[in-house]
Amino acid sequence: MGMKQSTVPFTGTSEQKEALLKVIAEHKNDKDALMPIMQKAQEIYGYLPIEVQSIISDEMGIPLEKIYGIATFYSQFALNPKGKYKISVCLGTACYVKGAGDIFNKLQEVLKISDGECTPDRKFSLESCRCIGACGLAPVITINDDVYGKITADDVEKILAKYE
Repeated sequence: MGMKQSTVPFTGTSEQKEALLKVIAEHKNDKDALMPIMQKAQEIYGYLPIEVQSIISDEMGIPLEKIYGIATFYSQFALNPKGKYKISVCLGTACYVKGAGDIFNKLQEVLKISDGECTPDRKFSLESCRCIGACGLAPVITINDDVYGKITADDVEKILAKYE
């Protein structure tokens, strides 16, 4: 299982690291504390990049593979930060049938990131989601609180341009 480096350069601060080390120190000898420590780490950093997982691994003496396995298994953990503009593409049945897959592919191509990733400048993050209940507008994407319905892959660049 290869570990994926984040698309975004890691910019953790010494304050964040200190906060994380403090949390780990409180639970040093409690192997059951791994999940709570990871949750706390994500609160501190906003996501759980491999650099943060490595700190937990080193400090707790737990193999990085195990921590990475947990981070990728549970959807509450994000390996990439969220962008300033969070793009969600509904891949529920109604949207999918009407071409949401093409829209999703177009977004990946234009932004050069894949599902769950964030552009290196942290401007856009992209994720697929299940039905958002706007089936009458299928296919639908949301960018933060803005909803775009009945769009095609050709509309993608025009929509993104509004956020430049």
